[in-house]
Amino acid sequence: MIVTTTNNIEGKRIVEYKGIVCGEVISGVNFVKDFAAGLSNFFGGRSKSYESELIQAREEALEELKQRASRLGANAVIGVDIDYEVLGQGGNMLMVTASGTAVVVE
Repeated sequence: MIVTTTNNIEGKRIVEYKGIVCGEVISGVNFVKDFAAGLSNFFGGRSKSYESELIQAREEALEELKQRASRLGANAVIGVDIDYEVLGQGGNMLMVTASGTAVVVE
């Protein structure tokens, strides 16, 4: 399945719009990752634990988006937008949403 942030796909013609599709993931950040990120914040540098959590959540949201588009009979999703939010009382939950328009292209 083609997934793109653009509103068209070069060399392809959109023949049918199936509707808006979304993929959502809410992920908790555990104590060990939080502690490791705190050390990175104190000493400087990148937080690999948070980065890997973010990458995994994004990939899962995109996979869910593709599955929902496929169930509608689409073979592509255009205009994809990915958003990130921090949730929870202590800001210890990460929400990643991916949305776009499911289409059939030929």
